[in-house]
Amino acid sequence: MKTRKILPLLLLALLAGCAAPPESHILEGEEQVKLRAMETRAFDTSDKNAVLRAVISTLQDLSFVIDKADADLGTVTATKLSGYRIRMTVTVRPGAGKQLLVRASAQYNLKPIEDPEVYQRFFAALSKALFLQANAVE
Repeated sequence: MKTRKILPLLLLALLAGCAAPPESHILEGEEQVKLRAMETRAFDTSDKNAVLRAVISTLQDLSFVIDKADADLGTVTATKLSGYRIRMTVTVRPGAGKQLLVRASAQYNLKPIEDPEVYQRFFAALSKALFLQANAVE
């Protein structure tokens, strides 16, 4: 009697194990390198806190809402909600010499944004913010 109840459960478990895995959303190889190059810029400064402040200001100027900022890790995460949902994570880390590398990673519905214009617009605004900040212009 017990075998009759266990057998269907065992078959169901075996069939569930044969299900196809979900589609991978991870970019591979050359695509990932291209995307990383679009997402990263080097700035000639070693003041990490000033760059983080400029990143936060820039994201707010671009209508993003800051979700989380961590100065120790050098990360800022923000979301833009205006008819669509874009999430951007910006990381500031040391580069070569007295440079800081800024990497902005944007997603639309959990899918990486691969349009270079999005990153160009962000980095152009960030460059202006850093220039104004360095020259004490408010």
